[in-house]
Amino acid sequence: MENAPDSEAVAEEQRRADRLRRVVDVACAVLRQGRLTPAEAAEIVDSTRAQALALFPGKDDVFDLVIAPRLARILDEISRPPGARVLFFRRA
Repeated sequence: MENAPDSEAVAEEQRRADRLRRVVDVACAVLRQGRLTPAEAAEIVDSTRAQALALFPGKDDVFDLVIAPRLARILDEISRPPGARVLFFRRA
């Protein structure tokens, strides 16, 4: 079984994934507070991206497909004008 990953490598990968999860969760929580200027929010997103790529080099495309849309949804939510409501549609 020469191709089987060793348990130390698997554990390290899990540690990096856990760290990334915490970084993204904290970024989402800070963004959701809605007390940031657009420039500050952009800095949070840029910092999150930099940390993700430091943990997983060369995985820009995964960040763009998985994490960036999550952050974009939050930015969209906090950028709504005060009093704006989201309309929910009932399924027929």
